[in-house]
Amino acid sequence: MLLAGLRRLANAVALIVAVVLLNFLLIHLAPGDPAVVLAGESGGTSPETLAAIRHAYGLDRPFLTQLLSYLGQVFRGDLGHSYYFDASVTSLIGQRLGPTLLLSVSAMLFALVLGTVLGVSAARRPNGAYGSGITVLSVVGFAMPAFWLGSLLVLLFGLRLGIFPTAGMESPIPQTGFFARMVDIGQHLVLPTVSLGLVYLALYSRTAKASMVDVLGSDYIRTARAKGVGPGIVTFKHAFRNALIPVVTVAGLQTGALLSGAVLVEIVFNWPGLGRLALDSILRRDTPVLLGILVVSSVVVIVANLLTDLTYRLIDPRIRTGVAR
Repeated sequence: MLLAGLRRLANAVALIVAVVLLNFLLIHLAPGDPAVVLAGESGGTSPETLAAIRHAYGLDRPFLTQLLSYLGQVFRGDLGHSYYFDASVTSLIGQRLGPTLLLSVSAMLFALVLGTVLGVSAARRPNGAYGSGITVLSVVGFAMPAFWLGSLLVLLFGLRLGIFPTAGMESPIPQTGFFARMVDIGQHLVLPTVSLGLVYLALYSRTAKASMVDVLGSDYIRTARAKGVGPGIVTFKHAFRNALIPVVTVAGLQTGALLSGAVLVEIVFNWPGLGRLALDSILRRDTPVLLGILVVSSVVVIVANLLTDLTYRLIDPRIRTGVAR
């Protein structure tokens, strides 16, 4: 058990190093010069100004020197200094990471819980009207881009009906009191969560339905039915746990896609998360901030995959790494 855990940790560290190397290489191969952007912001583009900016930020050093220096900073917990914001990248990301995680986790729970319930209930009569309807809705939901759906939700529930706020994480005038503030944040969270979560709800419902149909056709389920066990007990006590494993697998694999989808949704709803910060960093060629966001996102995805492995063990204790079943 300990050896397997250490092996996973070593693989995670190696993967983070590979991600840092690849991102650093791709960003430095991309067209554009941060010194030109910074000089343009300050109103001067003379060769002397550009040379001074490159020297101040270490951009005139050889590529390998910059890479090794950055790797050393990352493993010391220092993600560098922002060219544009003139602030620590770690502090900038720390301010924005909470809202992004709140949105991503809310969308994940919304999609996972509701999608699993719909898929499992549809699997009991997969060819009936309800099961077929869930399949159609899943296909339609999976085909809708999150940013397009978010725009529709803003127009309908925000501008036309006025039910939910359409921008930001809190009201312009912050609410006083913990409970009032949580209610305010919850109201602002509804539309971004639904627009991001509906795509994955469709995926989880289809996965849960297919998995449940497969499990309900197993021999031990037929044996339980032959013994007179009720349909509810068969579904939720005997079949549900095994049917949940593919859903958890898909959820773990979709963590990266969820974060990338959150970036677009945050822009639509002006959500103060990493999405807006990433867009500003791309437009302003703020390489340290962009690299920091990619590193943090990679760590989040890796941690999510480790949590997925732990969830496997909770669902089915027979699962052991490297042990055939």
